[in-house]
Amino acid sequence: MVVVGVTSSLLLGGGKAGRDDNADGGKAKASASAPRSATASAPASGGGAGKPTVPGWKVVVNPEFGTAFDVPPDWDVESPSLVIGFHDNKADYNDRENGGKFLIAMSGTVIYRDGLCLSDSDRDGRVESTAVAVAGSKGAEGAEGTGDAALRQARAWVYAGYTQPDRKSIVSDRAAKPYTTRSGLKGSVAWARSDNTPQKDKCATDGKAVAFGFRNSAGGLAAWCLFGATRVKGELPDSTIRKILGTVRLHGKPTES
Repeated sequence: MVVVGVTSSLLLGGGKAGRDDNADGGKAKASASAPRSATASAPASGGGAGKPTVPGWKVVVNPEFGTAFDVPPDWDVESPSLVIGFHDNKADYNDRENGGKFLIAMSGTVIYRDGLCLSDSDRDGRVESTAVAVAGSKGAEGAEGTGDAALRQARAWVYAGYTQPDRKSIVSDRAAKPYTTRSGLKGSVAWARSDNTPQKDKCATDGKAVAFGFRNSAGGLAAWCLFGATRVKGELPDSTIRKILGTVRLHGKPTES
């Protein structure tokens, strides 16, 4: 199995993405297991999600949080139950396999250009494949509001994926900004980036993340998140990220209350 990763240990598994698995917010909750088994991609239609709001794009649905968004046709849409997230680099391998030291995760995920770099950084005999970008959604309970949720998530993804254990190389918005998607969904958006990450693995890169905090139809705090490598060939342009962000919308009743 080729594991999608960035420079940290990246979790792929089934189960729930967690309500607030956050690298910036105290103790992480290991609410999903971390099996390294193959997971089939979901149909391009996103499983009964209707038509995309951008013609020719694919619909991505997360029933857990009642959300949907669209991505360009060259993205790989994963099963809605696939959880993607990062472990603490300081955790030993057995601890990771048991779901311990779980920093942050999300579900309803899509992957852009897997295979940017291949590495066995922890020398366990399992090859990790770096993706250019990954997007999905997650819970944000514990945040003080949509703005706090956006700031926490943006910083957390950059930290977990590109800079841990260092936080000094992270540059982020000082405050989240009000944002309304094309569907009329109101919330807050924040960006974070790393500059000169101290990670030294051969696949290490600087990274960026954007998070949109909002309330779903059940009133719960949730966040749509996208993280990606920077200063690499084929980097996902910010203009494309903003276009994807604009498609985020509510979809059905959340299964996670």
